[in-house]
Amino acid sequence: MIYGYARVSTTDQTTDLQDRALSAAGCGRVFRDHGTSGAKKKRPGLDSALAALQPGDVLTVWRLDRLGRNLSDLIAIVQEIEARGAAFRSLSEQIDTTTPTGRLFFHMAGAFAEFERSLIIERTKAGLTAAKGRGVRLGRRLSLTPDQIRKARLLIEAGEGPRSVAASFDVSESTLYRAFQRTGI
Repeated sequence: MIYGYARVSTTDQTTDLQDRALSAAGCGRVFRDHGTSGAKKKRPGLDSALAALQPGDVLTVWRLDRLGRNLSDLIAIVQEIEARGAAFRSLSEQIDTTTPTGRLFFHMAGAFAEFERSLIIERTKAGLTAAKGRGVRLGRRLSLTPDQIRKARLLIEAGEGPRSVAASFDVSESTLYRAFQRTGI
């Protein structure tokens, strides 16, 4: 039996592209994970796909990065597939572990995928550092403006309770205290 596995990282993405490719590759059943990072250990769709494998079966993915995020994870999953007497196939990289050449290429492609991911992380970190250097504020938008923080302080100094003040600005008490701490009040 040829099984397929498709994964998307966010819930607003679809597996349509992967599903079409896996169907064209002859997959009789496709297991899916929606909104699941490849870095997560708990992937119900992948766990079900692995559990379904019998000797002689093949687990097929559209691309290597759909199966795992780093080389050690990919190797561990493929070893589990092979321990079940099954094989692994990646359509985009044209890897088929039923052959010695396919196993060699799997390890090489996995190393390149991990290298590419490391480069992306480095570029992202460099971009964030450069943005911070230019004075760009990163992260969530602040819940309270500086003017609101000053008004909240005046209300508390006038005798109003912090819980009541926080509620009047539609924030939690802890958010109010963090805003005071951040501004040095």
